[in-house]
Amino acid sequence: MIAKCAARGLALFALLLAGSSPAFAQAHDMSNMPGMAGMSGGAKIVIPPGSGITEADVQFMQGMIAHHAQAVYMSRLATSHGANPRVLALAKMIDQSQIPEIIIMQNWLRRYNQFVPDTSSWHTVTMAGMLSDDQIKALNAAQGVDFDRKFLEYMIQHHSGAIKMVNDLFATPGAGQEVDTNVFANDVVTVQTGEIGIMLKLRKDELP
Repeated sequence: MIAKCAARGLALFALLLAGSSPAFAQAHDMSNMPGMAGMSGGAKIVIPPGSGITEADVQFMQGMIAHHAQAVYMSRLATSHGANPRVLALAKMIDQSQIPEIIIMQNWLRRYNQFVPDTSSWHTVTMAGMLSDDQIKALNAAQGVDFDRKFLEYMIQHHSGAIKMVNDLFATPGAGQEVDTNVFANDVVTVQTGEIGIMLKLRKDELP
């Protein structure tokens, strides 16, 4: 199942880069953030006429960048915190799949001339399911089996929040209809639901 989820993430990456405009696929350095007032960097969101996107789509992509960035941070703790080999494999899969997705979201925002958060944005915003400062401290302090337990508990919380973000997007009138947004949001649900299943099984089968 881990291999299937990883393959699904790579397929999504290839699909969105292949199916979008050259500006969308072009590689860029991550944007610097001059401080934030909401996810739009203090700038009013202006939707390009005829683009087919909504303000909710922009806010979703901006917020999900911060969401993914925190998941990557959490995942990279596994190597230095004595994680179970299977937990470590899952953490590496999350890391390797969500970094390309962050680039996809940043390039999508550039395509529509919107503010582009960088991966430090998780320090300054809170989206559904994201860890509190106390939870981050607890995860950092944990080692071995204690780390495994906290990582799985917190990442299940984190993934559940991402799924809620997608549900909120689709519950907003007119949102989530632009093709790349729709494909990406649905894939977030598919992949992260599968990973929650993996984590529940790991928690049941691997932890004493």
